[in-house]
Amino acid sequence: MTYSVDMTVDHSAQTTLITGASSGIGAALARRLAKRGSNLVLVARRAERLEALAAELRSSHGVVVETVSADLGRPGAGRALAAEIDRRGIRVTSLVNNAGVGADGAFRDQAPEELDALVALNVTAVVDVTRAFLDRLCENSGGYLVNVASAAAYQPIPGMAVYAASKAFVLNFTEALWWETRGSGLRTMAFSPGLTRTEFFDAIGTEGYEGGFQTPDEVALALVLALDRRRSAPSAVAQTSITAASVLNGLLSRRASLLVTARVAGSPGLMRKRRTATA
Repeated sequence: MTYSVDMTVDHSAQTTLITGASSGIGAALARRLAKRGSNLVLVARRAERLEALAAELRSSHGVVVETVSADLGRPGAGRALAAEIDRRGIRVTSLVNNAGVGADGAFRDQAPEELDALVALNVTAVVDVTRAFLDRLCENSGGYLVNVASAAAYQPIPGMAVYAASKAFVLNFTEALWWETRGSGLRTMAFSPGLTRTEFFDAIGTEGYEGGFQTPDEVALALVLALDRRRSAPSAVAQTSITAASVLNGLLSRRASLLVTARVAGSPGLMRKRRTATA
């Protein structure tokens, strides 16, 4: 049987696994989904934070919440996570790959170990977790797969070269999966937040970043509203300004786009920074 991708999500019928759920966008999304009746599996490294959030959601919304403490930057972490879910007998119907790490500064100043960790979490883990769960998501029609990209995904950003490239991978990978999973009943979407006030920026600082910041709850609400649209789209954004920027970049030559982006992003300032943060 095939299913249309044009359908709304019944959140009360979902058990949604969220990575990077202990703070920021992940925690805000957990609260939004629990409010709509979704059962949850919360995954992050910090077990105490996960348990505190789980207790809050159980008490406030009466939903079932499981927690799994895991470092998704380790090789094979996605498959290990799926094995743990199977061991507990949990039927996951939806997945949000939200865990990620960011770094800014000149590429030549960044330690190879930092770059390895960034690629491992932002790229390899997204692929590994998605592959580990995709078959079961497609079998349970009516659920969704969301991979969190970034406004940085739509153009190269000097001063955030590897981070922006990693999010471009997430965007393109997920949009391709949107096509591949059509007719399965699974709603697949890349979601791109803009600047968001999270621990990500508490660690690396806001110096060099221009523009309005959103709160994690505002981003989480935008994501849920994107899922609530009847017509499925390969990607969605948290702010309309991201769409405008992507359209503009598509009209410019690669050289012109890069020059504009470097100016708007404040790349000279970013290249003087050397900080890394995990979300």
